[in-house]
Amino acid sequence: MAKKRTRRAKYITLYSPFLMKETKHELIGEPVETDSGRQQWARCTRSRHSQLVNLDAIDAEIDKSKAVVHINKEDALQYAPANEYKVGDVIYHSVWEDVGIVRAKEITSNGGHSILVQFEKNNEKKLIENYQT
Repeated sequence: MAKKRTRRAKYITLYSPFLMKETKHELIGEPVETDSGRQQWARCTRSRHSQLVNLDAIDAEIDKSKAVVHINKEDALQYAPANEYKVGDVIYHSVWEDVGIVRAKEITSNGGHSILVQFEKNNEKKLIENYQT
């Protein structure tokens, strides 16, 4: 009989701008290596809002509020199926009005290209990229 592997969640205490106080946050998914360090989404256990954090800054700083990576749609790349993205790119999806970070790239079963994006509001989604009509 195979042993069931349990996923242990990792929690950190961060400032929640929604609740305007420090709360416990669950780290979501795996960290993404970027030019500015390892980044990962953290979800507040009370408000369920997510924010992107710089793990290297958390390790180095006493004040963990400086580790929050503030992203907005003006700084993000506009998502379009025809475009190509890199892991770590921040994209804005206009239909969902949500920003997210590209976590992985994959080849689909029919040979197309897709990206795995962790969004702030819509959790993790798989999107088409480099689509040629």
